[in-house]
Amino acid sequence: MSALVIGGNGFIGSRLVAALRTRGEETAVLDRFPARTDMDWAGVRYFQGDFHDADVLEQALQDVDSVYHLASCTVPSTADADPIADIEGNLIGTHRLLEAMRVRGVRRLCYFSSGGTVYGNPDTLPVPETHALRPISSYGIVKVAIEHYLTMFQRQGWLDPVIIRPSNPYGPGQSTRGIQGAVAVFLGRALAGLPVEIWGDGETVRDYVFIDDLIDLALLATESGRTGVFNAASGNGISLNELCAAIRVASGRALPVQYKPGRTFDVRSIVLDVQRAKQLLGWTPKIALAEGLILAWRSMQDATGS
Repeated sequence: MSALVIGGNGFIGSRLVAALRTRGEETAVLDRFPARTDMDWAGVRYFQGDFHDADVLEQALQDVDSVYHLASCTVPSTADADPIADIEGNLIGTHRLLEAMRVRGVRRLCYFSSGGTVYGNPDTLPVPETHALRPISSYGIVKVAIEHYLTMFQRQGWLDPVIIRPSNPYGPGQSTRGIQGAVAVFLGRALAGLPVEIWGDGETVRDYVFIDDLIDLALLATESGRTGVFNAASGNGISLNELCAAIRVASGRALPVQYKPGRTFDVRSIVLDVQRAKQLLGWTPKIALAEGLILAWRSMQDATGS
């Protein structure tokens, strides 16, 4: 088997590449950034460029059986600030990727969507995959549009897509300097002795999934041959205020909070139902949040010598 990981240089993608290599799969990576220096890329075909660049795709898709598509040009805040860039970079870009796959006869695709944005403000918690899709952000709208294209191409008979809807992935190796990923950002602020900024009153509820659990599900789903959608989450919700308290316990550090006005594109509460993955794939999340925070904190300390 041979896999192409688009976005394989990022937090989730690099862990996926490592897992594929451990399984002995031939692996290629396509990413717009140079290969990170803290990872062993031996035996990996690495292509630097945009995932919708026809010439780069032509090379990267050679001898590939499956594609893992994790690349995104935006996060929710930047997508809302510039929805045209979101549409051009992610929706149109993914359509070009899919056309390149069709031409080369690559049928298997694992697409990383967004469990936190596609459902909008849900009617019930936890949210099953069958819940109506009512995104309230440009980011979520584009994710839903891509999902619809995947379903349409499956019906046309040339694509076998499986869609992963992750909640909020976290764990060792996640950047503390990003504008997305509350756990890593908050841990980084705790390490630096700085306050965290929270948009709103801190009662926003989220579901956090440990990176290794997410990777396990993506591999299981892709290798199962199944199509359709799987939520990837812990199945447990926690408010941002509660997350700050849990980080204080895990780190033993003070973590002051500065509250800012709420944002219109933030879903109030989202917790994902993971029963479908449990029943059809035999998957279950193994790392609870308290343990995962300690693992992420220790990794951060080791990396910084703190």
